[in-house]
Amino acid sequence: MVVVNARRCPQNHRCPSLRVCPTGALKQSGIGAPTVDSELCIDCGKCIAYCPMSALVGDVRKAGQR
Repeated sequence: MVVVNARRCPQNHRCPSLRVCPTGALKQSGIGAPTVDSELCIDCGKCIAYCPMSALVGDVRKAGQR
């Protein structure tokens, strides 16, 4: 699953990675850090690749469970 590193996210604009998520798992309220709906996330990595701040990362704790 994708996780958000809020310290890397500037949280001052609409997250550009929202538009590349094919399932709508990436959500944002206002201009805060986005959140990931674990039920919808398919681990495609599109948002990770698209994030200009590298604030979206794969959850290394779950990497071995795939």
